[in-house]
Amino acid sequence: MNCYQRKEFRLLPSLLSSDFTRLGEQVAELEKAGCDLVHLDIMDGHFVPNLTFGPPVVKSLSKFTDIAFDVHLMVDRPDDWIEAFDFPNTCSITIHAEAGYHVHRSLQSIQNRGKMAGLALNPATPLDCLEYLWPSLDLILVMTVNPGFGGQSFIPACEEKIARVGSLITEKGNPDTVLEIDGGVNGDNLGPLAKKGAQWVVAGHSVFSQPDIGAGYRELQEIGTKNWGVRT
Repeated sequence: MNCYQRKEFRLLPSLLSSDFTRLGEQVAELEKAGCDLVHLDIMDGHFVPNLTFGPPVVKSLSKFTDIAFDVHLMVDRPDDWIEAFDFPNTCSITIHAEAGYHVHRSLQSIQNRGKMAGLALNPATPLDCLEYLWPSLDLILVMTVNPGFGGQSFIPACEEKIARVGSLITEKGNPDTVLEIDGGVNGDNLGPLAKKGAQWVVAGHSVFSQPDIGAGYRELQEIGTKNWGVRT
């Protein structure tokens, strides 16, 4: 499913911030509000100090909704997890640069399944790790917090990194390569970040803390759409 590999802004609600006792209900609210892509943080308690969704939960969710899944594997040995999260709804699977022994092979494995292959960069991950991977990159995820927990504050130094990755995509990548960011995004900083080139923006607390999560989603989607592509 090479979904959404086109030049449009997308606001991706992060289900890590949802009310797990109302997960299906809240996904339905988002779908009703026009959301067609959500972010799933898969944590194994080793690569990051937390545990979240397992394959059975995501499988059940895939039967419940038509929303596409942006799967973010925050796990050791990602090759062991790719097949487990290959569902019809799965649009993209992202691994971390530091997580596997053979990153190129892992990315190819994802692409061979018909999914968008992504590489996640932690705040301290250098950009030279991208150098020999460009043909295998459909998506680059710039982490703007240290991974593992929701509700963290945006790291200001990451703004320059976002702009630099955007420039590298223009210089070396496929023009359809998606620049995604995740961490600490809210209504105040979303506009400037979209202007830096962030095409897919993950938002958790700023969506799910709203009394009406559908309205919260629509508000952020509108801000991003208005500002994305207006480079600064």
